[in-house]
Amino acid sequence: MVLLFVPVVLAQTSLRVVTELSPPHQTIIEGKVDGLSTQIVEATLKQAGLQSRIEVYPWARAFYIAGSTPNVLIYNMARTPERENEFHWIGPVAKYSFGLVRLTDRTDLNPNHIKDLGSSVIAVQRGDFSGQWLKQQGMKEGKELHLSADILESWRLLLKGKVDYVIDDQAALPSMEQQLALPAGITTFVMAIPQLELQTYLAASKNSDAELVKKLQQAHLEVQKTQLFQDVMISRF
Repeated sequence: MVLLFVPVVLAQTSLRVVTELSPPHQTIIEGKVDGLSTQIVEATLKQAGLQSRIEVYPWARAFYIAGSTPNVLIYNMARTPERENEFHWIGPVAKYSFGLVRLTDRTDLNPNHIKDLGSSVIAVQRGDFSGQWLKQQGMKEGKELHLSADILESWRLLLKGKVDYVIDDQAALPSMEQQLALPAGITTFVMAIPQLELQTYLAASKNSDAELVKKLQQAHLEVQKTQLFQDVMISRF
C-alpha cells in the first residue's frame, strides 16, 4: 500500500480516498499520487473545502474498503447496473475505450471479434468490471481469464508471456510503457471492445454522511466547468 497526503483545506468531516495505481489517471510522480483523474479528484476536494488523503491499493482491496466503510471515496469506478445502488455517484473523472492489448511481436494474435480468441488467455484485475463482462461472454477464471491484483501485474504477466492479452485503453499504452520502463511501442492495441467504452466515476461509500455526499456532488458540478475537466473528459489523455 502507498499512503500519501493531498494538500487541501482542512475540514471537520473525516474522509478517506482510495484508488488503484493505473497510469495515466492514477500514477505516482516524485512520491506523490498524481494523474489526470487524480487532479479532478483533488480539484473536487478543494472546491468542497475538504481534507483527505489518497490510499493506493490493489483494486479489489480498494473496492472492499469503499463498500464497507463510511465516508470513503473511490475512483475510477465503472458505473455498472450492479453497482448503481451500492454507492453515491459524485461525478465522472475519466473516459475510457478499452480493448485488447498484446505484445507487438505476437503477430499471430489478430482477433476481429471476441469469438476469435479461442483459448487465448487474458489478464484482468480482480474485481474489475471488464473481467465481469468477459465472464458474461463465457470466459472462465483459471482458463481464458487470469486474475491479477492490479494493472501493473497484468502487464508484467503479458511481458513474461504468461498471458496473451491485457485489457487497456489504446491511449494509455505510452504511459504504461513509461511506467514500466519499457521500449516505446513494445505493445500494440489490436481490438476495441465497444461494450467496454465508458466514463468512470468518483464515488462515495453507500453509508457516507449525506451532507458530505451533497457537498462533493455540488463541488464536482463546479469542477465540470473548468478547463482541466474538459481536457480530461474530451481529449482523455
